[in-house]
Amino acid sequence: MEDQKRPGFPWGIFLAEFAGTGLLLLVGLSLVTFMFGAGSPMAGLVPSEGLRRLITGFLFGTTGACIALSPVGKKSGAHINPVVTMAFRLYGKIDARTAAVYILGQLAGAVAGCLPLLLWGPMGRSVSFGATQPGQGTSVPIALSGEVITTFAMVSLLIVFLGFRGIRRFTPALFPPLYAIMVWAESPISGTSTNPARSFGPAIISGQWQAWWIYWAGPILGALLAALACSFLAKRITVAKLYHFDSDSDRLLRRAGPGS
Repeated sequence: MEDQKRPGFPWGIFLAEFAGTGLLLLVGLSLVTFMFGAGSPMAGLVPSEGLRRLITGFLFGTTGACIALSPVGKKSGAHINPVVTMAFRLYGKIDARTAAVYILGQLAGAVAGCLPLLLWGPMGRSVSFGATQPGQGTSVPIALSGEVITTFAMVSLLIVFLGFRGIRRFTPALFPPLYAIMVWAESPISGTSTNPARSFGPAIISGQWQAWWIYWAGPILGALLAALACSFLAKRITVAKLYHFDSDSDRLLRRAGPGS
């Protein structure tokens, strides 16, 4: 009888995060390859590397926004980032088991989404298929600080947008301009990951693990600091989603944590 009462594995959430994270990395890192890979025509069309970073960040953020608004976002909330899941967990919006399912889906999806990047061949290899590494001449502490600061900015703004009903519906629109600015300004320092899954996937297929721990420690610390700084908004966040569809799955997630 006890076994019958245990909830089944939430495949819907797992598959949504798997698909969302995979799509984010497939599209986002294809953009990185096309913009910066050896032999790409973009170096001639847009000679300014800074402008190409700005465009890449904007389109990367747009990809994430579209996922949040898609059926994937309707199902799981499109966290597509372990530290976003961590922030919702810290606020009691999802339970520990559900958070683990989210993160498992994100990491598995990151690897699956990066496998097709191998089709870029030499152009992809020239940029390590989008793997994040400290910039040339950048020390490990500086690269770590860059990840802490950018993740703090991202998670803080996410919490603020979700915490105020008047701007909540515009949450997905936050990401294109935010990532445009962050990638333009900070990418030469650490690669602007802000997402352990985003760094994990290309590291697997490229074998580039230089200072890999930065891309876990930095985002986790940045998200933790953001959650602490914005803790006064915790009770205002009603569901663990980037966009509120007011659907059945929203109501299920509201019941998944005592702090909802």
